[in-house]
Amino acid sequence: MSKLEIIRGKSNWGQILEGQLQHLGIVTLMSIGAISLLANPTDAPRLLGLTAYGWAITSISLAIVHQVIVAIVFRLQLHRNLLSRLFGDADMRIWAIVFLPLLASRPLTLIMTGWADTTPLTDVRWAELALGLALLAPALWAMHSTLFHFTIPRALGGDHFRDEIAALPMVKKGAFAYTNNAMYGVVFLGLWAIALLFGSWNALVTAAFHHAYIWVHMYTTEGPDMRRIYQNC
Repeated sequence: MSKLEIIRGKSNWGQILEGQLQHLGIVTLMSIGAISLLANPTDAPRLLGLTAYGWAITSISLAIVHQVIVAIVFRLQLHRNLLSRLFGDADMRIWAIVFLPLLASRPLTLIMTGWADTTPLTDVRWAELALGLALLAPALWAMHSTLFHFTIPRALGGDHFRDEIAALPMVKKGAFAYTNNAMYGVVFLGLWAIALLFGSWNALVTAAFHHAYIWVHMYTTEGPDMRRIYQNC
């Protein structure tokens, strides 16, 4: 019997829902906090119909939709083999069609937020630009490491779908040679870089929300899943 079959054979609803009350409570508080920090001047210009405030709200909302969907799919796939039973060998292709556009919406909506924003960070633009470029460099390096060493199937949560992916050794190349979680720890620095390069307060608040919220996902959803997959807990 394979590792994933063993997990599914022992599965119960307590395991499926593990960490999700915390997820709901934390994201509720984080959303209230982030929205309260956003600037919303009455004379704000619009970009494609939305002000910077509107784009920031859109970015935060899409992040929540993304991570809630990921939590549902990861748990139901790991414990009930849901997508594989529904779509067979096309399960991961179907999942990629849902997952990747939502992932891409994060930097895209953040760019729109920064582009539309008229609320500055500081009066020292050269420092914002320098720090933004300094953060962008490792973020791009970690993105390259994710694509070419970690690979997209693993980034999609392939260890929830395939025993052969769950059996792969830890990646120790590129950015992953320095940190086990280059995606969350380093790639997400690119969102801070976008905010700094635009000199945008609303984008910075939104970037902070994105980066904090991905770690909420790690500790409430992915962390328990990884312990179950790799430590047979």
